Amino acid sequence: MSKTSRLHREGAGKSKGILIITCSSSRAVLANSGKAFSDPSGEMIERMMKENGHHVYERKLIPDESETINAILTEALQKDVIDTIIVTGGTGISEKDVTIEVVQKLIEKELPGFGEIFRKISYDEIGAAAILTRAMAGIASNKPIFCIPGSPDAVKRSLDKLVLPELPHILKHAQGC
Repeated sequence: MSKTSRLHREGAGKSKGILIITCSSSRAVLANSGKAFSDPSGEMIERMMKENGHHVYERKLIPDESETINAILTEALQKDVIDTIIVTGGTGISEKDVTIEVVQKLIEKELPGFGEIFRKISYDEIGAAAILTRAMAGIASNKPIFCIPGSPDAVKRSLDKLVLPELPHILKHAQGC
């Protein structure tokens, strides 16, 4: 790591309030009907962030619907207790995958390197199927928003290689410190 990178990271702290959103229509239907469901990706994000000293403010499971995603994100961007948003699911190429379209409208500054590097890392591990993800990150209302695929493998890959190593540094710059 360069001296400049080291200096930029000095004094960068952990997240004080992460909102984790799982976008999955099928799981949301089960949850809303009181039936048993699992959210392995949301659970993994929560566990990994806590294990690395970050505070998880809340975890939500919502359907892959533009209006719902927009409402939840718009509300979260207005809350001072939330400083980071991680969205899992809805980053693929099917008609139902609308997370990226919603988030792009809210983003003030995109972090194109996140998606580029995530796809490179994914390509190294899973091959050409990496082109199917539209993972992205950006800043809205001084808060980083990470949009990652819904598979547990992709969640682990993105957190281990990108989010956890850089989140304090991103927060420091996003918040103008």
